[in-house]
Amino acid sequence: MASFRNLAIGVLKILGADNIAKTTRAIRHEPEQALAVPGITKNPATHGT
Repeated sequence: MASFRNLAIGVLKILGADNIAKTTRAIRHEPEQALAVPGITKNPATHGT
């Protein structure tokens, strides 16, 4: 779990988040937005493209 947490923090920092706690609170209730950051979507037509 720590590896996944560190990966998420690293991605957020790369994307320009300077306050990780504030950023995670902002996307907590919108998991679709959080999953879009690494390119994960619910649409199977876009898988692998």
